[in-house]
Amino acid sequence: MGRIAPRPASEALRVARDRAAPQTPLAATQAVWLEVVGAAIAAAAEPVAERRGEITVRCESAVWAQELEMMGTELRTKLRERLGEAAPVGLRFET
Repeated sequence: MGRIAPRPASEALRVARDRAAPQTPLAATQAVWLEVVGAAIAAAAEPVAERRGEITVRCESAVWAQELEMMGTELRTKLRERLGEAAPVGLRFET
């Protein structure tokens, strides 16, 4: 009778995190933000609020807010591909 190898804790932690996270468009967006937008954008902008399905993204500068506004359609498409029905209906960028 052999020993069973321990399973990685990372999978158990991911499952626990997913179960504990609020089931809101904001939480869903925050969970995939880095993956969807990449490290450079994630370092300069973060989803911070939600109202009626629209996510407010706080940006570190007006330049970032303007740049992301121009990328808005692309970002919403990527979020919709990743989140499906849980994707936000809109994105608003502010400083």
